[in-house]
Formats: sequence, structure tokens, C-alpha cells
Amino acid sequence: MSRMTRMVLAGDIGGTKTLLGLFASGDGPRPRPVTVRVFGTLDYGDLLTIIAEFLEDDAVKGASIEAACFGVAGPVIDEAAEMTNVPWKIDGRRVASRFNFARVTLLNDLQAMAYAVPVLEASEVHVLQDGQALAGGNIAIIAAGTGLGEAMLHNVNGRFIPVASEGGHADFSARTEREMALVRDLTMRYGRADVERVLSGPGLVNLFRITHDTPCAARIDVSHTEAPAEISAAALARRCNGCVAALDMFVEVYGAEAGNLALRTVATGGVFVGGGIAPKILPALANGAFIRAFRAKPPLDAMLTAMPVKVILNPEAGLLGAAVFAASAP
Repeated sequence: MSRMTRMVLAGDIGGTKTLLGLFASGDGPRPRPVTVRVFGTLDYGDLLTIIAEFLEDDAVKGASIEAACFGVAGPVIDEAAEMTNVPWKIDGRRVASRFNFARVTLLNDLQAMAYAVPVLEASEVHVLQDGQALAGGNIAIIAAGTGLGEAMLHNVNGRFIPVASEGGHADFSARTEREMALVRDLTMRYGRADVERVLSGPGLVNLFRITHDTPCAARIDVSHTEAPAEISAAALARRCNGCVAALDMFVEVYGAEAGNLALRTVATGGVFVGGGIAPKILPALANGAFIRAFRAKPPLDAMLTAMPVKVILNPEAGLLGAAVFAASAP
């Protein structure tokens, strides 16, 4: 007998954009999107205002929403979260009270993305390393965008349990002379060098600053909000040697940090690279530098070489994961 269809509200609340979606759950583990809308996060004063606008959408109005789940870019403590890169505090209890939802859950955004990983289809990922996933192995997820997120799927008796992390704010570990120079620059600018200062859109701008001894040939203004995308585009088109060097550093650090996370979680089930940046720089990720840095962890390089590594291509993976959680929870 098929399960009764349930309507759930899902959200992926990021530093740049917010996605809200109405989903219908049914027989399978992957809910079906009814409608999805994208909002500029900082165009609104709080999440409540965005939800109110979304609920007035013609495709949503009148829907009987049984549960809601929101992935938020920050640590979730006692059903509330202060976002890392946005001046918002989100309280799940306030959301439930305001909109009369029976159940509201906040998840760290990477924890939400982790819920999507088991239901992703082959067409929604790009394989960087085939490897061989071990039955019973854990899975790691790393995602660079406005910030850097990390999470893991612990395999407990054959069931994946997503676990949140704030590993993106851990200390950055330099491996080369240029990366040591980067640490000195970041420490001078910010007081410390955490990984997010390197692996993120703003992090790419930090790399740009130390790879340009002469004016940028692509004439990129780093004060512009689109600077990270412009740096990547100039590097991929090889229009500026400094931009090429910045993206090369970014890719190698990304691979090295993905390898660090794989070691910390013993991710013999695979490593997934999510976030908004990876699909846009896929040629650079696929040229071998990422995987070389990922594997370079003796004495455990053989273990890392055996791990599948995949880039998530679905830009709504975080939203999907929040919907999976909302639909599956009792």
C-alpha cells in the first residue's frame, strides 16, 4: 500500500541566496518538488518575511503543510541558529508559532545537504575519482560557496546518520611556501587564518591578493561582489596569469582539505563536493590537481586513492536534503 502524500516545506538559507520549496512526499525516499523559489537573502530582514511571501505564492497558497525543515549556514543550538555570514538569528519555535506548523526543524546547511546524498541520481554528480565505496563506510561532504561547510554521514548498522560540523572555521594548514605567505597575510588581515578564509568566494579574493604582483590583466575589481566569479572565469579562460595562479591554489587547497575531512571521518563510502563554486570550476577540479592533493596523505594515501570522489551538480541539493528530512521524520 502506498503512503499517503504529505506536503512539506523545505528551505536552504545561505549567505547569498535562500531557496524555499513546497514538496510532496510519497512512496519513495525522494520528495517531489511542487514549486521552488529563490530569494536574495539580504534583500529581506529575516526568514519569517521570506516564508510569508512564499506562502502567498499561487502554487503554495492553501497547501496543508505538515512539517518544515530549513538548512541554515551556521551552528544550530537549542532549535535556533545565528547565521555565520548573515546578521540573522533564526528560531525554529518562532517559525512554528508564526505559521502554525506542527513541526519545524533547523539543520546546519551541510547536514541538510548530507540528507540528499543517498537519493542523488547518477546524472546529478560528476566523478573525479572512481574508487570503490565500501559497504558500511562513512561518507564526507565538503562545500565551498559564500562560506565553507563540512559534514559527514556516519554509517551506523547500514543506516546513514548525517552529522553537522563547523570544520570550515578550523585553522587552515599551509603545505607550501606560498600557502605560508597566505597564512601570514590572512593573520595580518583577520587575526587568524581559518579554512573558510581560503575556500569560499571571499577566500578566492584573498588568494587573488597574494598571486598578483602586477595589475590584474583581466582588470578585476576585488571590491565588487562578483569578483570571485570573475576571477574564476578569467582563470579558466587563461586571461590573467595571476587569476590562474589563484584558482590553481584554490583547487589544490580544496583537494587537500577534502582529503583532511576524508581522513577525519574515514570516508570509505565516498566524498562528495557540493556548494555553488564546484560546478562552475569543474574543468579546474577535473584536471588532476584536486585529486593529487586529496591523495597526498602518506601513510594513508592508498586508502584515499580507493575512496570515490564526486562533485554534486544539483544546485538544489541542500533544499532537497531539507525536504528529505521533513518528509521522513515522524
